[in-house]
Amino acid sequence: MSLKHVYRLIRFIIVLAVITVSLICLYYLARYTYPFIFALLIAFIMNPFVNTLEEKANFNRAFAVFLSLLLVITTIIGILTLFVVELINGTTYLADHIPSNFKSLILFLQELISEKITPLYEKLANMITRLDKTQQDLVVDHLQGMGQDIASTGADVIQNLLQSIPSTLKILPSYVTTLLFSLLGTFFISKDWYKLKNTFIKIMPRQVSVSSGDVLRGLKAAFFGFIKAQFTLITITAIIVLIGLLVLKVKYAVTIAIIIGIVDLLPYLGTGIIFVPWILYSFFTGDYHLSIGLTILFMTVIIQRQLMEPKVLSTNIGLHPLATLISLFVGFQIAGFVGLLFGPIALVVINTLIKTGIVNQLFLYVKGDGPN
Repeated sequence: MSLKHVYRLIRFIIVLAVITVSLICLYYLARYTYPFIFALLIAFIMNPFVNTLEEKANFNRAFAVFLSLLLVITTIIGILTLFVVELINGTTYLADHIPSNFKSLILFLQELISEKITPLYEKLANMITRLDKTQQDLVVDHLQGMGQDIASTGADVIQNLLQSIPSTLKILPSYVTTLLFSLLGTFFISKDWYKLKNTFIKIMPRQVSVSSGDVLRGLKAAFFGFIKAQFTLITITAIIVLIGLLVLKVKYAVTIAIIIGIVDLLPYLGTGIIFVPWILYSFFTGDYHLSIGLTILFMTVIIQRQLMEPKVLSTNIGLHPLATLISLFVGFQIAGFVGLLFGPIALVVINTLIKTGIVNQLFLYVKGDGPN
């Protein structure tokens, strides 16, 4: 191996080591300082609005930050209040209609048992009685084993559910503390945004600060493009669901469509959380028309989401649809449903690093010939 290739290998190892150490440091830093990372993200998102209040309305920077935070908190509380009110209205509606539907469900189950399950049980019992003693014992043992497994699994599920309630209540104060630190951190970071920015520029080498600025601007554009893309997708989902529910003459169609649109933000199984139980309930209560209609609507939503997501993401983020599709698949293979969200994000970061020239600079550094 020539000396040139040795130096290239050494540089490649150095770059790889720096990236690995940086990722490890970021992981542990994020693990212990995540409230302030949330604060930095919120301040980053709020900064244009704060600047507008400061420049156009001549507000003091601290007061502009306070108003912006108040607006964010008020919006979140308003959305939660609307959700709770709709949940109460929906619960009241269900309380009025579930008793009659429950009776229909019981009658349906009774008919199912008497017409289908009972004759099947009698046939199985007759078949078992025709077997010899050894075979009968084997069948009974298998049935008992299945019953024990089902009972054990059910008991474990209930036990885990009951145990999760106290643990959730225990970590609730931790969530409140994280929220308070995030809000306070957001206020101070946003208030001194440009002071902190200038301090970072002074501390860091010029090349690092320039490259960091380019990366941040690229990520900012990609981030807002990603938000726009998600908003477009859930809007399309909500409109399709609204039209379908109006055709099916479902009550509270607008509210249900909005909720399903919001739930569609959850990767892959979003709308299924609502549609699947609703379809099963309609089927078992004998409302086959609604069950079939909801199934068609659910399949329509899934198909349009799979077809539109790569195109919408690529249009708003500046990525090729094929690359977006590959990132979705690779993310799903690596991290499951969560990977469907982080796959495109990782692709956006890589694409931003390439566009800003960071990857090219690293490549040129590795390619350098070194001393003769």
